[in-house]
Amino acid sequence: MSDASETIVAIASPTTPALRGVVRLSGDEVLPVLQALGVMLPSSNAATAIDATIQAESPIGAVDGRLSLWPTSRSYTGQPSAEFHTYGSQPILAAVLDACVAAGARLARPGEFTMRAFLAGRLDLTQAEAVLGVIDAQQRGSLDHALRQLAGNLSRPLETLRSDLLDLLADVEAGLDFVDEDIQFISDDDLVNRLQSIKAQLVQTQQLMRTRGDADVTTVVSLRGEPNAGKSRLLNRLTDRQVAIVADVAGTTRDAVTAETIIEGHRVKLVDTAGIETQQGEDVDALISQASQVQATRASDEAAVRLWCLDATRSDFHAAADRMRQLAASRRQSAVDLWVATKTDLCDSTNLDPTWIKTSSVAADGIDLLKQAIVSAIAMVDQEETGSVVGTAARCRETLAGAITAIDQAVALTQGQQGHEFVSAELRLAAQCLGEVTGAVYTDDILDRVFGRFCIGK
Repeated sequence: MSDASETIVAIASPTTPALRGVVRLSGDEVLPVLQALGVMLPSSNAATAIDATIQAESPIGAVDGRLSLWPTSRSYTGQPSAEFHTYGSQPILAAVLDACVAAGARLARPGEFTMRAFLAGRLDLTQAEAVLGVIDAQQRGSLDHALRQLAGNLSRPLETLRSDLLDLLADVEAGLDFVDEDIQFISDDDLVNRLQSIKAQLVQTQQLMRTRGDADVTTVVSLRGEPNAGKSRLLNRLTDRQVAIVADVAGTTRDAVTAETIIEGHRVKLVDTAGIETQQGEDVDALISQASQVQATRASDEAAVRLWCLDATRSDFHAAADRMRQLAASRRQSAVDLWVATKTDLCDSTNLDPTWIKTSSVAADGIDLLKQAIVSAIAMVDQEETGSVVGTAARCRETLAGAITAIDQAVALTQGQQGHEFVSAELRLAAQCLGEVTGAVYTDDILDRVFGRFCIGK
C-alpha cells in the first residue's frame, strides 16, 4: 500500500467525448501544487469554489476552469483535495494532468481516492464497494441497491452482529480468567443459543447477497399463448421496434424471438415463443412444431415473468382462459404470471375479468399499464433482496462463509465440552471475518482486492 500522504492526481471524468471534464487531486501538498501551477488561492480554510487558470502546455495554452477546493481534512478523502472542472477535451485534460505531476503530484492508482476515504473513516469497505456499484449500475434497480449499501444497509447489521460476537467472546474469556473460582459468566446452553441466532442472521444475509454482476442481471419475460394471439405484435410494441414477423396466419413464430429493452429503468429480455398447440400430427411440419413447443416451454419455464396472452375476440375466451391458468399452474411456480388480453380494439372487453390486462398493440391501448405491471412483477421477483444489498462483492460472501464456519465450530466445541479456550479461538476468528467485511479489520491484500477493481480517478 502506498503512502497515503502523497499527493495524487487523476482525470476523474470519463474518456468519452464530453463538454466538461474533471481533474481530481488529494493529499497534503494539494495547495502547493496548485500554487505552483499559478492558481491564486483564497486565504480561508473553508471549502470553496473559485474561477481558476492553470498554467499547462495544452493545445490552448493556459487552461481556464472552475476549481472546487477543500483546503483541510474535511473532504471526501479526509485530506486537502481539489477538483478542476474544465473543457472535456482529452488533450487539454491530459495537459492539466501532466502539469500537476510536474508540480509534485503523482498519478493515482485505481480506486485510490476511495481507498483514502476508507482509511480516513469516511466509508467502510462495503460502502466503498457501493461507490463502485453506483458507478457501474446500468439500470435503476442496480443503482437503488448500491445506494442502499452506500447508506450502510449492509454494514450496520453486520457491525451489530460483530459486536454481539465480541460480547460473547468477552464472557467466554472472562470465564477462563476465573476458571479456578468456578465462576460461570455464560452457560453453555445460552452460548449455543446466542451463537445459533447470530448464525441464522448471517446465513440470511449471505443468501440475500449477490455479486454486483448479479445485480445487473437482465430479467427474462416470456410471452406465451395460443397461435395468433398477438404475441409477436405485442413484442414489437413493448420494444418500440420491428423485432418479430407479424402475420395474420397462425403459427408464424416457430423459433423463439428475443429482444432486450429497458422498461422504466429495468433491463428486460423479452422472449416471444411459439404458440401453444394442443394437437399435432406426424408429418415433418408437425415434428418441427413439436420441437417449437419444447423450446417454448423451456423458455417459459426459465422466465422470471410470464405474459400469458389470449385473444380477447375469442367467443370461448373464458374457457380458454381457464385452460391457460391450468397450464400456468402446472409450470414453474416461482415465476410471476401476468394475464394479457390482446386485440381489445376489435371487441367489447368491458366484461373481462379485472385480472386481465387489456391491450391493443395496434392502437397502443393498455401498453403503459402492461409495462407498469411488468415492473411490479420484477419487484415481486426481487422483493426478497430489497432489505439487503445486491450490489456487494463476492468478497463479502466468502468472508461471511468463514464467519459461519467458525460459529459452527464454536457450537460443536461447546456442545462437545471441548473447553472454552478452543471456543474462544473460533469466536475470535468469526469476529475477525465480520471485521474484514466492513473493514474494521483489514490487510493490504484485502484493500488491493477491493480498490483494484475501481477505475483511475475514483
